[in-house]
Formats: sequence, structure tokens, C-alpha cells
Amino acid sequence: MSSTPDTGSSDAHRSGFACFVGRPNAGKSTLTNALVGSKVAITSSKPQTTRHAIRGIVHRPDAQLIIVDTPGLHRPRTLLGQRLNDLVYETWSEVDVVGFCVPADQKVGPGDRFIAEQLAKVARRTPVLGIITKTDLATKQQVAEQLLALQQVMEFADLVPVSAVDSYQMDTLGDLLVGHLPEGPQLYPDGELTDEPEETLIAEMIREAALEGVRDELPHSLAVAIEEMNVREDREDLVDVHAIVYVERQSQKSIVIGRKGERLREVGSQARQHIQRLLGSKIYLDLHVKVAKDWQRDPRQLRKLGF
Repeated sequence: MSSTPDTGSSDAHRSGFACFVGRPNAGKSTLTNALVGSKVAITSSKPQTTRHAIRGIVHRPDAQLIIVDTPGLHRPRTLLGQRLNDLVYETWSEVDVVGFCVPADQKVGPGDRFIAEQLAKVARRTPVLGIITKTDLATKQQVAEQLLALQQVMEFADLVPVSAVDSYQMDTLGDLLVGHLPEGPQLYPDGELTDEPEETLIAEMIREAALEGVRDELPHSLAVAIEEMNVREDREDLVDVHAIVYVERQSQKSIVIGRKGERLREVGSQARQHIQRLLGSKIYLDLHVKVAKDWQRDPRQLRKLGF
């Protein structure tokens, strides 16, 4: 069941790419942020919130591990859904190791089996690790049962239970992933944590804030575009960010704005804190909400929004 990763000579530096896959809300983004040690991917209790293949960079003395955080694989119902799935398959074909994430507190279901079927095609040339996530939400008995259940789903190069929340076995996971990377030099400079453009990260942080506490039908309909971003002329320490939150229907616009604009102010205040940490300077955030009817199904609008 478990094959020992090739560790080559002990002092050789390794570098390469890993990606986490799993059904929506399996803890992939939280895992990415925990390994990188900084927030590079948005996390939300809403499934299907990751929309870009975000790269987080883990620097170690012996290795550089680049984690590609992909959207959750699902049976698509819109053109956006199909494009997100295509992104996942494309990423699988390019990485050195794949981590298949299944939460410890949920039974292995049809969604997991669907992903395992797709992964089996990749596993012939790329090692796949089975990762039981969120062990902090499960009993030891549940974790043991989940390990057994996952072994029935497909053959893994390694199996490991982890918790990003209480750092349980995160070092072990890092070692296992690194063990499957080829020997090679650093691919990114020291200190760089992601290769995502700042605008993309900022748009994602605004979307994350807008997703908090909204009704279930809204997450898929939300998109954020940064219209303009620059340092204010007379203030070196202040960056002006002008962004538009797009929704698909007028009724959704009311939800995002809230009573007397209260909800939108809350979104702005929450997003501003994250953006200030990211940029290390004060932020003036100007947010507007616009309706782009059925944008998830419209190729022209999807292109405009970067999909």
C-alpha cells in the first residue's frame, strides 16, 4: 500500500510541484495555507470557493515545494464549472505528486469515488498520496475507519491523516510530498510565498469576505474584478483599490449590499484588513456591486472575468 518515496542522496536539494485534489470543501485551501505558513488561498465553509490554480511556495533548507491549490472537482452544471474542472485536469498532468484529500469526519462517498476514477489514470505516472484531512473534527476510531475506507478506493503511494488546524502530522505530510519531488535548484526566490498577481489575491480576498454569512445559492454567482489599483499621489503609504463585485441577478445584489449598505460595508472592512496585511500598507477600498446576468454561462463574460 505504501511505497517509500525516493529520497536520493540525503543532501540533494529537491524542487517541484504538488497539488491537492478532492471534492469541494475537503480542506485543500486550508492545507495549502498551513504548509506555506501564510494565507495564499481563500478558505470558506462554502464549497467551490477556489476558482484559480493558486500556487503557494514552501521554502525548506532541503527543498522548495510549490503547491497548486485547485478548485474542487465536481460534476459541472455551467460553463464556469466545466472550465474549473478543465483547470484541475490540466494541473494534474503537470505536477510531480498529487494529494487526494478526504475529510476525516465524512464518509467516503460517490464524489470521492468519481475523483479516484479520474486519478487512477494519472497514478500510473504520478504518485498519489491519500490525505485524511480535518482529523481534529473526528475521533481516533473515525480516522482509523477512514484510512481503511480510503485504501479500498484506490492504491496510494502513501496514506497520511493530518489536521491543518492543530498542525497534526503537517511536517510528515511536507516530508512525504518533498520525497516525491525530483532533485533540482530553487524555482522561486527566497521569501516569495506565491506567484499569483497581487490583483488576483486581492480580488479573492474580497470574494472571501463577501461569501461569509451569505445564503447557499450565492457563492457560485459571485465574482470580483479589480478595476484599478494604485498608490495615491500625495500619500506614499496609501493604496487606492477600486473593485466591482459581480452577481447574476438583481435579488443577489440586494443580498450583497444589505440593508442600507450595511453588509457591503462589513465586506469592505473585513477585506481591507487582509489586503493591508498582504500589501503592508494602508488601503482605501472602493467597492461597487453590479449585475452581470448569467455570467457563469456566458463565454464572453467569463473571459472578461478571467476564466
